[in-house]
Amino acid sequence: MMDVKMYKKDMLALLEKLVNVDSGSNYKEGVDKVGNLLAEKFNELGFSVERIKQETFGDHLRIRCGQGTKSTILIVAHMDTVFKEGTAKKRPFSIVGERAYGPGVIDMKASLVSVLYAFTALKKAGSEQYRNVEILITSDEEIGSPTSKALIEQAAKGKRYALVMEPARKDGSLVTERRGNGRFTLVVKGQAAHSGIEPEKGRSAIEELAYKIVKLHRLNDLDQGISINVGKIEGGDAVNTISPRAVGYIDVRVSTSEQAVAVEQKIEEVCATSDVKGTKIELHGHMKRPPMKKDQQIEELLQIVQEVGREMGLDLKDTATGGGSDASFTAAMGVATIDGLGPIGGNAHSEKEYLEIPSLTERTLLLAKIIERLGDEK
Repeated sequence: MMDVKMYKKDMLALLEKLVNVDSGSNYKEGVDKVGNLLAEKFNELGFSVERIKQETFGDHLRIRCGQGTKSTILIVAHMDTVFKEGTAKKRPFSIVGERAYGPGVIDMKASLVSVLYAFTALKKAGSEQYRNVEILITSDEEIGSPTSKALIEQAAKGKRYALVMEPARKDGSLVTERRGNGRFTLVVKGQAAHSGIEPEKGRSAIEELAYKIVKLHRLNDLDQGISINVGKIEGGDAVNTISPRAVGYIDVRVSTSEQAVAVEQKIEEVCATSDVKGTKIELHGHMKRPPMKKDQQIEELLQIVQEVGREMGLDLKDTATGGGSDASFTAAMGVATIDGLGPIGGNAHSEKEYLEIPSLTERTLLLAKIIERLGDEK
């Protein structure tokens, strides 16, 4: 019989170490430090850890749990957070009551601890099913997985199941559907001029960007699950200078692959011509993640996971979310995928991010039991 609660003290100690290391996606030194801590722990378990070196971002980790065994289960997690260097020093790991706080505590350093100790419990219990698993821990998920996408797709080939360790929702729900997402940058170049002395010589990049923002937002169709948001803008040199440059940053969410193609084309059409004569437009970016749809494979895997949960006294619900994750990549590969298998918490990406501490051991045991069950599936 597996016992995870016996590891609670050690799990919280490791979580504190991980949270207190800044590991923003663009801070390679910090992400690699987290990777070193994890590699050491998995090596101690007797697992082989392969570092996939990266020049700009942190190194990815591929962890294999058995020698010569063809794995059927892929676990995907990530080390990076959205927080900049220095955040951990300003607000380090802390515990208040039954909650733990700190940058990245729920998204997703608690999940990293959960994965490690699920395998610790499986080995301690003498289970051999851990040998059916490959673990991929990446370094750039929070910025769209630019270097890990191909790695995830490669690892997913031949797998029957993918377990993605994003945190559970606040109510404990798993995630079986996600919207696809993309990021675009719209750069407008105009002509500077003094707005009081010779405004006729100027060509306002800000004015052109304003036209484009209105047109882009008209592409929204919330009833169909399409949302386009110019969420950040930059521009202008001085209040009395006609702006020579402006930039708009565009977030796109879609519900189907067909929508992704159509919306990208419409964005390109909007940005193809200028409304303000004499301005020039550059559009950069693309759709980053496809939608994750709850198909029959996912439904069947969900039923297995829910059955395991019931055996533990858990009533596991599932939900859809607009946020993106690497689950979209494995699902698009035709692999039965469940996301949100990490511990329970909330307020991710904010100063109030938290972990429900009792869920740390509970979801770790759930993961271990899911691996056992899936390892027995024929």
